[in-house]
Amino acid sequence: MKKVVVVVQDGVEAFGLGAMCEVWAEPYHPEDDNPVFDFQVVTPRPGRVQGSSGFDLVVENGLAQAADADLVCFAPVRGMPEPDPEVLEVARAADARGAWVFGHCTAAWILGHAGLLDGRRYTTHWRHAAAMAEAFPAGILDPEVLYVQDGRMVTGAGSAAGLDAALHLLRQEFGAAVAATTARRMVVPPHRDGGQAQFIARAVPDCRAETLGPLLEWMLDHLAEDLSVTELARRSHLSARTFARRFREETGTTPHAWITAQRLVAAEELLETTEQPVEWIADRVGFGNAATLRHHFTRGRGVSPQQYRRTFRRPAALAATGG
Repeated sequence: MKKVVVVVQDGVEAFGLGAMCEVWAEPYHPEDDNPVFDFQVVTPRPGRVQGSSGFDLVVENGLAQAADADLVCFAPVRGMPEPDPEVLEVARAADARGAWVFGHCTAAWILGHAGLLDGRRYTTHWRHAAAMAEAFPAGILDPEVLYVQDGRMVTGAGSAAGLDAALHLLRQEFGAAVAATTARRMVVPPHRDGGQAQFIARAVPDCRAETLGPLLEWMLDHLAEDLSVTELARRSHLSARTFARRFREETGTTPHAWITAQRLVAAEELLETTEQPVEWIADRVGFGNAATLRHHFTRGRGVSPQQYRRTFRRPAALAATGG
């Protein structure tokens, strides 16, 4: 992925556009060696574009700049007006040539009018879920999630979920280490998916739970240890049933699902940055053996650990072996 284009129209929402700029428009930072993209903001009629927050934009680039983009993002527009026909054609063309298409929040409305939601999973802001479902009955809407990937189309639920969705997409292309570095630069929790390769149920919650926060931090530092519900309940001075209920209330998932997701993220980072064998990594992150790691990794990421390593192995790991 080299070229990223964001399509804006009158009524563009500042936060949605800003979230895309935070991920895709940053210059080179030598301290983290992050990827830099040819980032452009485009609009149907270059010039002044009305904003929705008391200020306007001046956009010099027209939609022709999107013709060869690797990623075409559609910024959310307040009120979901009738989309410009030229914008709809940009969406269709990007999807047809296999580019990534990213519609965040109300931008899913654009994808719907372009016909890209038919038979595909998507999400949008909960406020607009009913209107979207009525307008595009052929789409498969899930209003309960933060973001959804279906093929090379990503939709986000709104506001801060745009960062989660963008970090997920960044990890798809560049691996977990790059996504984590980008998240650290933005001072947000690293993106972590929900354990399914194409349909991401929710980003794994960070550690700011109401009462379990300290325990979650401890769990992240002790992934290789016994993290059974019985042991975690003991550490929390709760019964197993009460602990499991409170865990779901505060994190939105089960202890087993949360732990498995964290172990997969840790395994990804070790696969990217070391040449240690899979058996060693499995023991280090708490899966116990290579077979269990392969099972969860293939189920959660859609590829084997070795395939993931070949795709995302970092230069430092290659240098260590003379690769």
